[in-house]
Amino acid sequence: MSPRTPPASDVSLTHPDRLYWPDEGVTKQALADYYAAVWPFMAPHVVNRPLALLRLPDGIKAQQRFFQKHAWKGMNPHIKEIADPQDPDGEKLLRIADFNGLVALVQSAVLEIHPWGTTTDDWERPDMITMDLDPGEDVAWSAVIAAAFDVKARLEARLAAFVKTSGGKGLHVVTPLAPKAGWTEVKDFAHSLAESMSADAPQKYLATATKAKRSGHIYIDYLRNGRGSTAVAAYSTRARAGAPVSMPLDWQELQELAGPTAFTLANVAQRLETRPKDPWGDFFDAAVPLA
Repeated sequence: MSPRTPPASDVSLTHPDRLYWPDEGVTKQALADYYAAVWPFMAPHVVNRPLALLRLPDGIKAQQRFFQKHAWKGMNPHIKEIADPQDPDGEKLLRIADFNGLVALVQSAVLEIHPWGTTTDDWERPDMITMDLDPGEDVAWSAVIAAAFDVKARLEARLAAFVKTSGGKGLHVVTPLAPKAGWTEVKDFAHSLAESMSADAPQKYLATATKAKRSGHIYIDYLRNGRGSTAVAAYSTRARAGAPVSMPLDWQELQELAGPTAFTLANVAQRLETRPKDPWGDFFDAAVPLA
């Protein structure tokens, strides 16, 4: 992650000192500055993708939360509407095309960005698989790390595997795909991976979100991979206490990671200085078709 000139934006921030994370002192301007710093690395994961957005106009302490997939009144024109090809007469979806679009999201109090696993250039052929490792409350962090390496080992027989924090309790193991297989094939593959892990280690893993069985287990959530489903974007913030970030990692770094919310808006600048290489810099270069 080499230093570079931050991108400029034509979008004006109103009330740039508005606190989005009050306890952490994170303002609207600070969020925009963070996204300017990570934009070169984040862009491929959010540009020209259908988006679901979590908006909190009064910050994370307020009751009002809007999970939006469609336009709202007064939406900035840099946030674009686009018709779903399978529902051309339905309500349009949202996407951004450039850094102006991302700053427009900041201006609109979007604190989480959840893209589809495909681009609007190729709606029906996903370009990634996301395996979401969601631990029960009593699962040790070391077990979540071990689960990520288990997913990695299974994937790397024929596909690449990258890892990031979710910004919540767990980890995402993400595979880049050369767009070829359709949604059904991709979801079936993810489902079979989750089922095989659960079958091989039922004392550790679950492939179904059965709350009664969650204690002591890690849920391997494959449902992020269906058409219209989303997962939080690489580098997106989360609307949670501490201002955590869904941060891409390299696998060696994961072994040293203290916990799932180790990366926040408070320490991203230090990370960019101490780790100049983007751990996901070759993400899409590693893409191959799903057989």
